[in-house]
Amino acid sequence: MEQKKTYYIEIGSGEITQSATDSTWNYKIEATDEEIRKLREQFDFIDQNEPADFLRAHIPFKEYHFDKENDVYDEALKKIYGMVYKLGDHEARKTINEMGILQQGSETFDC
Repeated sequence: MEQKKTYYIEIGSGEITQSATDSTWNYKIEATDEEIRKLREQFDFIDQNEPADFLRAHIPFKEYHFDKENDVYDEALKKIYGMVYKLGDHEARKTINEMGILQQGSETFDC
């Protein structure tokens, strides 16, 4: 069984670090190297789509809730929050629950 390590996550910037003093962070998690790799893949997916998201945001007649690309972004973000919820400490889970971003049972996101 792979050893879990402590990581600190800043979702807005997509930062994953093992040092609590490197930057401001939102969530503390315990994860294996494989779990961190999967979390990084989700952050990378969002980063890869940023240029298209930026351009699409400047189309005034396209409403957010009728935009398939926004649905893809939202799902990726929910996967990130689900993974952080599953791997996070009590404070991380409490904060994410209070946000209401995940539906019941979201803690079962595959890590």
